[in-house]
Amino acid sequence: MTIKEFAGLCDCNPQTLRYYDSVDLLKPTRVDRWTGYRYYEEEQALTFVKIKNLQRAGFTIEEIKELLDADNSVIYRAFEAKIAQEERRLQEIREIQRSYQNEMSEIQKKIQETKEKIVDSMQRFDPCEEFGIDRQQYDAIIGSIEQMFRELAVNPPEEIDYEEYHRSDAPAEEERYLNLLQDPTCEIVYERHGWGHVREFLADISDLESGEEYALCFLVDDEKDAYNMAFANTILGVLLERNKGKKLNLSCDVENTRDGQNHFWLLRRKK
Repeated sequence: MTIKEFAGLCDCNPQTLRYYDSVDLLKPTRVDRWTGYRYYEEEQALTFVKIKNLQRAGFTIEEIKELLDADNSVIYRAFEAKIAQEERRLQEIREIQRSYQNEMSEIQKKIQETKEKIVDSMQRFDPCEEFGIDRQQYDAIIGSIEQMFRELAVNPPEEIDYEEYHRSDAPAEEERYLNLLQDPTCEIVYERHGWGHVREFLADISDLESGEEYALCFLVDDEKDAYNMAFANTILGVLLERNKGKKLNLSCDVENTRDGQNHFWLLRRKK
């Protein structure tokens, strides 16, 4: 039988038979060397039915290959095993469904608590000496962050250019931070060591290029590290305020120093 005739017998598309041939599930008994036409025997329709049903039941290509030469008793046992597997998966989905709303509510609560923690930390932080800004400027930064949170709650964007990071006590987080300085996709465009306050070099890093992705990396003493969340958000707020109108992607990482000295690196993602 030609492939068209065999497809009619099996009530399928010839393309399906070509696919089964390409993955070595059901190969024609003969292929004309001159025309390339595929020919099948009528009895191969039984194999087709076996493949089709196993595939519909969710068996993989490799699993089907292992069952092609099996008798019906083995096939039925395979179906029973698949049914048991799907029933277990269905039970898992039902359990996920039952816990979904609780987990959504819990994570929303944690998000709100995190936002409140950020704002509270900033309100208790005095940035005047550190960054050389007055209280009015700082209140404006806090207000911008609160407004950002309100906007995100109403209409969260797919991408957020303003990113804030705070230190984790987990070793993996510190390792990620240290590796950033060795990341070949980043280049150091400014660094300062042994400084006392950010205001000493803030002017050197205030003019950022629009469209660029920057990472600010700090290693600071215990006093500054105690307010690392407010510290990070403040410097980001100051830089965004001084670069109004520019499209920037900023992140900031604040870690505790190991040598008692304050260190800073400004990195830019290479294009």
